[in-house]
Amino acid sequence: MPAYVVTDVKVKDPEKYKGYTTLTPNAIAKAGGKIMVRGGQTAVLEGNWLPSRVVILQFETMDAAKSFYESALYTEAKAKRAGATEYFNMIVVEGVA
Repeated sequence: MPAYVVTDVKVKDPEKYKGYTTLTPNAIAKAGGKIMVRGGQTAVLEGNWLPSRVVILQFETMDAAKSFYESALYTEAKAKRAGATEYFNMIVVEGVA
C-alpha cells in the first residue's frame, strides 16, 4: 500500500535551507520515493490551516517512507536544515491501494 510523507515547513533562512533541498532528492530516490509536490501555490478551501511550504512525497509502503526518514542520507540533510526553518511538521500516512 503506498504511503505519503506530508510536510508543512516555514523557511526562515533560504540560503541555509538550500543545503537541505540539495541533499533530499537523492535520499528520497534511494528509498524508492518520488516527489509529488514541492512548494507551489496553496489555497485554503476549508478550515484555518495556513501552510507555508507544502511537500508531498510518495513511497511504495509505510516502511519505505520510514526507512527514508531514518536513512543516513536524510539524517545528513536534516543536519543541514537545522536553524533554517521557523517550523517543520512532517507526517506519513498510508494511501489506498
